[in-house]
Amino acid sequence: MSANDLVTEDGTDTPRGASVVIVGGGVTGLSAGFWLAEAGIDVLVLERGKVGWEASGRNGGGCSHHHSPLFAEEQRLWPIMDDLLGYPTEFSPNRIRIALSAQQYELYSRAVVNARHQGFEVDELDARTVREMVPLAGDSAYAGHYYRFGGHANPHRTVQAFAWAIRDRGGRVRQHVTVTGFRTEGDRVTGVVTDRGTFGCDHLLIAGGPQTGRLAAELGVHIPMRSARAEMIVTEPLPLMPIGGIDGNGLYGRQTLRGNLAYGGGPHEWIETEFLPAGTRPTTPLAGNIARRLAQLLPKAAHARVIRSWAGVIENTPDGRPVLDRPAPWRNLTVGTMSGVGFGLSPASGRALMQLVRDGRCDFANIGSLRLDRFSALEPDWAELQGWLPGALASV
Repeated sequence: MSANDLVTEDGTDTPRGASVVIVGGGVTGLSAGFWLAEAGIDVLVLERGKVGWEASGRNGGGCSHHHSPLFAEEQRLWPIMDDLLGYPTEFSPNRIRIALSAQQYELYSRAVVNARHQGFEVDELDARTVREMVPLAGDSAYAGHYYRFGGHANPHRTVQAFAWAIRDRGGRVRQHVTVTGFRTEGDRVTGVVTDRGTFGCDHLLIAGGPQTGRLAAELGVHIPMRSARAEMIVTEPLPLMPIGGIDGNGLYGRQTLRGNLAYGGGPHEWIETEFLPAGTRPTTPLAGNIARRLAQLLPKAAHARVIRSWAGVIENTPDGRPVLDRPAPWRNLTVGTMSGVGFGLSPASGRALMQLVRDGRCDFANIGSLRLDRFSALEPDWAELQGWLPGALASV
């Protein structure tokens, strides 16, 4: 199935605007586009390359972000997303996190306390139970937790589902359209200037992943961000486990329906934000680091060959939390950047962004902590102070 199948066009080269223009065809922009189209709002998504071709379509697929104010809505929505979208996401519920040491178990227990505080169930597992529930685990397992919430989905399938659902509701998605600037009148954004012409808009949503900061800066809005290259590996198929979502040893990932293990995890490599559509990204020694830790986590899969690897660029804010806001002085501008957790939160973040665009507020979660003004007193050299410089490595 080609990426072009995801696109709905108007059949001409003449730019046609929309009530809401979304810049960015990653999973956050597509989810917002779906919820806007679902609400009957005319929406156009512009993507400089192929939709979901960066980290949105190439990640571990986890759907368990207990630290976010959007967590409860994330958990409510994922089990019903296939029905809402009309297409499969391959969502599978529940996860197991394996600790290989007492230190890891203590660290992972903090997440358990947070999840239970919010009313979600977690079972504590001894080493024997871990081995029984996870056939590829081995004697390295110290203990674990069984999360009776969360789960995982197929990132590529999910991106497709959002894009097709937008089309089915009368919205449009245009690929290979590079934004070069904006037109404004007073305190309003009136148009999106691209290499394919200018698209008029009543409201602009910038959800461009690592490009969000650069695009917002065109409108005088400063979003502190740095970009990192996140790597993933995929093994040859293995026998299917009863539960495909297994985390631990600093890794996130899942077993696919074909049996492949798809995993990633820090450290990541800090890079300069790319200005042009991404080209080939050769693998680095970080992929070997991931493979080694995966063999430690699942020793009975240590023989499996790595058949693919890829790198996606993810954005990171200084505190590692998303920004969902309508920044001053613009009356019709919304920004959304997810700081590396965009996929799992996408059903909820897209709905929150739809409400910010339509109503100026989110009615199902308190997202005040995700406002941009929390960085108003940030040190100018914050990235240098944290060591977030191109070429440096960091555990994310």
